[in-house]
This record gives sequence, C-alpha cells and structure tokens, in this order.
Amino acid sequence: MKTEKDIIFASEVYEIVGMMYEIYDLLGYGHKESFYQNAVAEIFRKNKKEFQEQLRVKVKFGEKDLGEYIFDFLYENKIVIELKQGEVFSKNNINQIYAYLKAKKLKLGLLINFTKKGIKFKRIVNLY
Repeated sequence: MKTEKDIIFASEVYEIVGMMYEIYDLLGYGHKESFYQNAVAEIFRKNKKEFQEQLRVKVKFGEKDLGEYIFDFLYENKIVIELKQGEVFSKNNINQIYAYLKAKKLKLGLLINFTKKGIKFKRIVNLY
C-alpha cells in the first residue's frame, strides 16, 4: 500500500488541486483554456506560489536546437501543469506532458481537465 511519503510531491499536488477546485467553483465549466490559464496564474499569485507561466524549454541534439516546448505552468520549479478543457485524458496530452518532463528532466506533471462535473487530474511520472 502506498503512503503519502511514497507519492511524489503529494502535498504540492493536494494544494494545486485545491486551488483548481476554487477556480472551478468561481468560473464553472465551458470557458476557453486561456481563461482558465489566467485564473490559475491569478490564484497562484494570490497564494504567493512560485510559478512560471508559458515557460519555453528548448530541446537540443548536441549543439543543435531541435525546437521548443511551451509549458502552461511550471510550479515551484518541480511540477509541470498542463490545463485542458474536456472530459477525457487523451493519450496525446499525456504524451505531451511526458515529453515536457523529459525535456526539463523533471519527475512530475499534472494534466488538469476542467469538465462539466468538476476537476479531473492525472499525475504523469517521469521515471528517468
């Protein structure tokens, strides 16, 4: 049986999800992802959380730049957060976060969906 100390960044995820529910309670469902993004940035600022928004991360092959990823959020320099609107977690979205984690050499990403019934979230762990 897993305990809280076995789960990567358990307290941080609990805190993030609580803030997402606060946003959902105020905004509800059906808005553009950019509106949720602005609300998340605002609630992080209100709660004095360290975060970077629309973080650009380059992917290199040796010295050659291959391109870059743009994360919705990097929370406290350790958790990638990607926001979506909709009911399902698509394989593409999960793979997207996994690629972000590999590019930045981080351990945990959160895919957070704003749905008709509330917040759904999925933890994506990079076992590099």
